[in-house]
Amino acid sequence: MPYKIIQPGEVAGVPRECCALAVMSKAPRPGKVKTRLSPPLTPDQASALNICFIRDTAENIHQVTQISNSVGLVVYTPIGDEAAFDGLLPDNFLLLGQRGEGFGERLLAAAEDLFGCGFGAVCLIDSDSPTMPHHALSDAVARLSRPGDRVLLGGSDDGGYYLIGIKRLHPQLFERIDWSTERVLQQTMERAREIGLETELLVTWYDVDDAATLERLRAELLPSPLIPPIVSLDDKAAYDARHTRAYLEGLQAASGAIADALAGTASSAC
Repeated sequence: MPYKIIQPGEVAGVPRECCALAVMSKAPRPGKVKTRLSPPLTPDQASALNICFIRDTAENIHQVTQISNSVGLVVYTPIGDEAAFDGLLPDNFLLLGQRGEGFGERLLAAAEDLFGCGFGAVCLIDSDSPTMPHHALSDAVARLSRPGDRVLLGGSDDGGYYLIGIKRLHPQLFERIDWSTERVLQQTMERAREIGLETELLVTWYDVDDAATLERLRAELLPSPLIPPIVSLDDKAAYDARHTRAYLEGLQAASGAIADALAGTASSAC
């Protein structure tokens, strides 16, 4: 395997107080990932786009690790499908298998395992936000390096979050949460208040998980010369997701039908 696989409880040999920048990801297999993007995409196209998301997110993280005390990882499922990530990640990335049943259990288990491997702070990051601002990641590492306990949340404008960063294991942050709903961010903040944990918010961004948000991504990366590019509500620079942009350019050039479907979805959503 080109990437080191660390096991729960195994000392990863990272620098003291190092922050784990860990992407929660499924192995990118057709029909298993980004299924809500079919249609307008085929399962093969949705899987290929997911690969681009992983590559761009990993490159974004890698750039942060070059200038901060942090390490990039992918926390993956299913265990046994590690080969699906071959060639997608920077050479120094680590892999860690996911444990648990529901999403909350998997997040908690990932944090527990990463702290057990010797990391001083943990950021769990989604793989659905390829243009998340670079500064959000570097800001998270910097804030978690400061004294004092806290939770960092990078909220998504659908009510979820694309990043949660912690310095200690707080199981309550992953309990009594209505996962995959617009209540996730608010409920997580409520859990933090219940245990007296300081909450800090990063820039708000968005996930790409359906045709409407795919069109938003396309408009962001491939703006029309007749329409001004989309600017986030926070007016922060999007990461230049080059792999995703190149793939969308290819789809747009090769299939007018896909472009028409996305345009129709955007129109009906307005």
